[in-house]
Amino acid sequence: MRKSLIALMAAVAFSLAGCGYHTLGSATHLPAGARTLAVPVFATHTEAYHTETALTEAVIREFATRTKLRVTATSDGDSDVTLHGTILKQTVTPLTYNTATEQSSSFLITVVVSVTLTGRDGQVLYENKNYTYREQFQSSSNLPTYLDESPAAEQRLARSFARALVADVLEGL
Repeated sequence: MRKSLIALMAAVAFSLAGCGYHTLGSATHLPAGARTLAVPVFATHTEAYHTETALTEAVIREFATRTKLRVTATSDGDSDVTLHGTILKQTVTPLTYNTATEQSSSFLITVVVSVTLTGRDGQVLYENKNYTYREQFQSSSNLPTYLDESPAAEQRLARSFARALVADVLEGL
């Protein structure tokens, strides 16, 4: 009787231990047999320069790092899965104002992106039409030492966007 009670408790413990957990990279939005992923350069509906390239490159790097998929930047129709992105909006908003120099000293970059992941058959596997990401950057009013930080802020924005998007696709959050 005691052995069967211990066996029952062990079985219950083992079954509860797996609830809600999955291994990293076990994609819930990707088909089980997917081996290739195409991420063509994101389209853009904004006047901002280079953001679409930075976001695309960051997403490709993040998928390549976190999965065993062969990730390409071309959508030749040969890939098992394709991720399309369109930058809908990009704004730069002043955050803080320096009264001594009468200039803004920090800004907020906001990017709104529509993202769709489709299978080879055209089935939509994941979609978010309003992905919104923000990144803050500082500016300097000292012209001799001025270093424009907006490219660095754009890269940080791209990396954080890519981490969140790939996590959503892979972990289904």
